Amino acid sequence: MSAATSPAKPATKATKVQATKPARPAQPGRAAAPAPGRATAAEASAASGSRNILSFLRTHPVARKLLLLAVAAAVLVPLADARWGSGGWPGALTVGLDEPLDKVSDWIIDNRDSHWVFLYFFGHISNAIVTSVHAVYVVLLALGWAGVTAAATLLAWRVAGVKVAATTLASLAVCGLLDMWVPTMRTLALMAVAVAASVVIGALLGLAAGLSDRMFRGLRPVLDTMQALPAFAYLLPIVLIFGIGVAPAVLATVVYAAPPMARLTALGLRGTDKGVLEAVTSLGATGRQRLLTARLPLARRELLLGVNQTIMMALSMAVIASVIGADGLGDRVYQALSTVDVGSALAAGVPIVLLAIVLDRTTAAAGERMGTETRGKGGQRWALVVVATAAVAVITRAMGALSWPDGWTVAIAAPVNDAKDWMVDHLYSGIPGIGGTADWAAHYTGWVLDPLRDGLLGLPWWGALLIVAALAWVIGTWRTALTAVLALGAIGVLGRWESSMDTLSQVLAAVAVTLVLGFAIAVGAARSRRTERLLRPVLDVFQTMPQFVYLIPVVALFGVGRAPAAAAAIVYALPAVVRITSQGLRQVNPGAMESARSLGATSGQQLRHVQFPLARPELLLAVNQAVVLVLSVVIIGGLVGGGALGYEVVFGLAQGDLATGLMAGVAIACLGLMLDRVTQPTKARAGKGA
Repeated sequence: MSAATSPAKPATKATKVQATKPARPAQPGRAAAPAPGRATAAEASAASGSRNILSFLRTHPVARKLLLLAVAAAVLVPLADARWGSGGWPGALTVGLDEPLDKVSDWIIDNRDSHWVFLYFFGHISNAIVTSVHAVYVVLLALGWAGVTAAATLLAWRVAGVKVAATTLASLAVCGLLDMWVPTMRTLALMAVAVAASVVIGALLGLAAGLSDRMFRGLRPVLDTMQALPAFAYLLPIVLIFGIGVAPAVLATVVYAAPPMARLTALGLRGTDKGVLEAVTSLGATGRQRLLTARLPLARRELLLGVNQTIMMALSMAVIASVIGADGLGDRVYQALSTVDVGSALAAGVPIVLLAIVLDRTTAAAGERMGTETRGKGGQRWALVVVATAAVAVITRAMGALSWPDGWTVAIAAPVNDAKDWMVDHLYSGIPGIGGTADWAAHYTGWVLDPLRDGLLGLPWWGALLIVAALAWVIGTWRTALTAVLALGAIGVLGRWESSMDTLSQVLAAVAVTLVLGFAIAVGAARSRRTERLLRPVLDVFQTMPQFVYLIPVVALFGVGRAPAAAAAIVYALPAVVRITSQGLRQVNPGAMESARSLGATSGQQLRHVQFPLARPELLLAVNQAVVLVLSVVIIGGLVGGGALGYEVVFGLAQGDLATGLMAGVAIACLGLMLDRVTQPTKARAGKGA
């Protein structure tokens, strides 16, 4: 019988008595005592609240982390405040390294020409580098402009196809038309030696890290430091040891370009299919045979990607290396910067961009096509490349036309400078209704940079450490937070707290503008294939243009100060943000998008509630890349009045002051490491979208 139709059971006696017994009135001034074994309503509510809080903390790891951090802060902050105060970084926690570094610098200068270390070790390294660069340059001159063009075009055709070969031919022709053939050959000679050394050193380090877990853990912070340390910082000790010239330029490029090769080599070796390795081992292969027959062949795409990234990093150092004596296109750009000659800088910057595009397309296509053709056909094509190049070189030498013809050049410096002058005349002084670029720079500095800098400097030192710890721990692990806190603390220990906060304010403001513009452009590129195709060559140009080139037009438009450095940083970082964000938005699960459209979601709702949440890892990566790229240009902005750490590094290099330059460089590396840790989540957190 169902519950609805069953008769009611008679109440028991105890139930009747309890129901009919009148409640005992409470005595005046005395609370009613609770029944034995039962909690009061307040106690039940407290217990329920405690259970809810515990359940909330169990299901929300971010809240649990912040609670633990708050408890630790409640204990440690009063102790730190009582001992060292709550202002800027306390002087008692600062370590002075200026005097020992000055002694090291003096010893190097006094013994550079007599000590055996310089004569028989560093001297041989320098001579080997100079000889190698000179040999490559002589070969390029011997081939002549036609031979070099033929060799590069046929090589691109051989490894990348007809389209890349046509791009190579057009790019080299533009280098000659701009009257930059000789500087281009000098840059190619320098980059060939630097890239070869970077690939060899990076591959060896990556091989060790890929085969050994201990080596991988030990090498990772070293590679992080090498990439985060600004080039200006390690230019100074290299110049002290090797002097000015080609050798220090190549060494500085190797330090900057080798880490990508090491990282990708280690990644490829460590990512080898375990099943393949077990199969090879079961056949009795030794460790060396497993490496040569299984691991390296399976990691060839990562290896070729490492070569690609090494080439791009080396080319980005072309201008910076010119500061210490490297000849070529970088020297032309650097000389144009000193005179604010936009036309000459553009004429030298365009060949650098074209070289970067050609080498990027060639190596990328080679990686995709590797292993897709037969050995016999590949050998025939290589023979054709060699024979055709030799024939063109012989004919060119016989005709006596080794250098690019003088009549085949186009001067663009004058018209570009005229256009720049027109823009300055009409934009700098003022546009009716909205003001000019000078006013924009002043407002940006006074309304954004100054308050942000004052706010950071006004934070108590322990407050800054707590904020960094919270940000890093929320998106990462306790190790991430500890690394970020130690990096920020090292800045204070080195005595660079105030200048670092100034640099940090410039980075944060520029990153905010970059993200707003980058996300807006990326949304349009993700929704329209036509927009994406139109933006691709523009992004290629802006991403491969040397950083120094951006400083010249922004100085002309915005004057000298922190504003032009921020403008150059925004332009330089924008392409990476647009590329990463648009790719993430396009790769969102089509099923999720279709479900949102079937429910009647508008385009804006799809973007806010589907695409952005699902593309969260790519968005965080875009933020991380924006921070890293903006920081690199803000430091170079010390050349145009950016001040702070960038100025200290430039000053140390110009004056040979090892203490000032190196300590500022280490502070920049620590700042970059801290910013990287607070903007890049771990894989687990990124995958959860937390």
